[in-house]
Amino acid sequence: MDILHAPIYEGRPQDEAGRLEKELRTYDLLDSLGVKYLRIDHEALPTIEACHDVDRRLNTHVCKNLLLCNAQRNRFFLLMMPGEKKFHTRAVSKQIQSARLSFAPEEYMMELLDLTPGSVSVLGLMNDTDFRVQLLMDEDLLREKYIGCHPCINTSSLRIATSDLLDKVLPAIKHVAIYLKLPR
Repeated sequence: MDILHAPIYEGRPQDEAGRLEKELRTYDLLDSLGVKYLRIDHEALPTIEACHDVDRRLNTHVCKNLLLCNAQRNRFFLLMMPGEKKFHTRAVSKQIQSARLSFAPEEYMMELLDLTPGSVSVLGLMNDTDFRVQLLMDEDLLREKYIGCHPCINTSSLRIATSDLLDKVLPAIKHVAIYLKLPR
């Protein structure tokens, strides 16, 4: 089905058959916090470019979510930034006073956040119970009414209010964002 004509649902799927446990845990978390969200189901979307139609359909902002690490692989960061911005490691590294950062290898996505490539999401931080991943957020996202993100799987996308993410979700999962000013 064409994503631009795919149905939009309020809340969790009625039929949970075939859904992964980590996706269902995401809905459980949001529901327990009283966070309202819209959901669209779609084919796997492995890249930010593939998400543009979903974001148009949900009327939300394209958001990149990148799992980064330092050279020693002992510090990890989840960077949320507007989709149209390019990742400049120097700009991020300087603001967080870290040695040069790079993309974390796939095995760390699973180990730290229970995520696979293409499904990296701020909601994956709920799986970071050892608090090994620091959330970094571009300040430009704070101006957006809604954030689009995956529910820990890249075959569904959600629209949640930015205020709910900041005021309900992050405190519940005990993660605090460091805000960055990233260049356009």
